[in-house]
Amino acid sequence: MRRHLCMGVLLLPLLPACGGLLPKPVPAPSRYTLDDGAASPAARPVPAGAAVLKVVQPRAVSGVDSLRMLYGSRAQPLQAYALAEWDEPPARLLAPLLVRALQGSGGFAAVLAPGSQAAAALRLETELLRLQQDFGSARSQLRLTLRAVLLDARTRQVLGVQEFDLRVEAPSEDAAGGVLAARLAVGQLLRLLVAFCEEVAASHDTTHPVPSR
Repeated sequence: MRRHLCMGVLLLPLLPACGGLLPKPVPAPSRYTLDDGAASPAARPVPAGAAVLKVVQPRAVSGVDSLRMLYGSRAQPLQAYALAEWDEPPARLLAPLLVRALQGSGGFAAVLAPGSQAAAALRLETELLRLQQDFGSARSQLRLTLRAVLLDARTRQVLGVQEFDLRVEAPSEDAAGGVLAARLAVGQLLRLLVAFCEEVAASHDTTHPVPSR
C-alpha cells in the first residue's frame, strides 16, 4: 500500500506536462469583405430619359468562386491563405457594391439589385476572372480582373463588352495587405464600370417597352 502511494505522489508532477503535449486547437480564420466602409456616394441628378438598369448576380470562374483568399507567383502555383478567407465568395461580395456605385452615379433612372423582378431596359452581366495576390515582383500586388457585358434587356442584344484588369500594390506582404489592396482595386473598378455603363447606355435607345422579367 505504501509503495502504491509513493508511486502516485511521484506521478502527480508529470500530469501537467502530459497536458502540454495535447494538440493546440487551430485558430479560426479571419474573415474579410471587399467593402472599404466608405459612405455611399451622393446621388447625382438623373437625366431625362435615363434607363432602368438591372444588375445580374456576378459570376466567377472556377477557383475564384469560393471563400479562399488566393496568392501565388510565376514560379509558384496559386495557394490559399490558411488563416484568412473572404466572408462570402468574392462575386457575391461584389454585387451590392456594383448596385450602390451605379445608383449613386445618377446615370440611370433606377438600378435594380440581383433578384429583382421589376422591368429594366438594360441588363449588366459580370464575371470575376481573377482575384489574387501576386508575389512576382519586389512588392506583392493584388490583381483583379472582371468582364462586364451590358445588354438590351428586351432583345438580349450585346451593347458593350469591357474587360477590366487592375493591379494594386499591397501595403504589406500578407493577407491583410492583400485585402487592403483588393478594396482599393474594387474602388477603381467601380469607377471604371460606372463610366462604361453610362457611356454605352447613352449611345443606345433604351426607351422601348421592356418585359417584366
